[in-house]
Amino acid sequence: MTVLGYGAVAVIQRHSSGRMTRNGLALVWVLHGLTLASSLFADPPSFGFAPALSVTAWLALLVYAIESHIYPQLKAKPALLLLGTVSVVLALCFPGVAQLALTSPWLPLHWALGIAAYGLIAAAVVHAWWMGRAEQSMRHISVPSETSIPLLAIERLTFRFVTAGFVLLSATLGAGWWFADVWAAKGWLWDHKTVFSALSWLVFAVLLLGRWRWGWRGRMAKRVLYLGSGLLLLAYVGSRFVLEVLLRR
Repeated sequence: MTVLGYGAVAVIQRHSSGRMTRNGLALVWVLHGLTLASSLFADPPSFGFAPALSVTAWLALLVYAIESHIYPQLKAKPALLLLGTVSVVLALCFPGVAQLALTSPWLPLHWALGIAAYGLIAAAVVHAWWMGRAEQSMRHISVPSETSIPLLAIERLTFRFVTAGFVLLSATLGAGWWFADVWAAKGWLWDHKTVFSALSWLVFAVLLLGRWRWGWRGRMAKRVLYLGSGLLLLAYVGSRFVLEVLLRR
């Protein structure tokens, strides 16, 4: 149903009003959330790279759905609809590993922080892409434009999402260290997930410092944001994909 819903939204926005598209996007977002809940709140719950990617897409779509009500001229981007569709299909094909026993009762908090960080950074990436499109439309009049939305407003939203995502990523890494070193008493493990997470944290820290100290913006800021986002994607989704799909562990 969710996959068909994303397809229906893509068709509706071609032939109907923006209000109907926004309502359709809200409905498919609810369906996507119910699909996620059926696996995340099962007994026992399952989680892996595909559900993590699906939750990330769901959060990014939530942000976009809210903004489409603030800026009615926005359309549901085909790339976002495709991302939602692919993430749902992947989560159905690769539901992840059943979490039979938790090493710590606080581990779900670590997951929640990490997923929220993924979602906010994904929203920042969407806005950075949106900002690039707006800049392009300003240079080339023939390109369809959303000029009624100020470019500086998009830029501010982008860095607000980066800042919020960085704060949650910092909390995620801090919680991971606490659970490993204090609760599980096994010390900090420098595996692939930890290394890529630490590298992405460092890249985002440099981005925010560059923004604050040297006023980074435009192409430079977007490149650093994309680099940090790619590293963050490799941290959990990438490492779990290798374990679950390639190595079948």
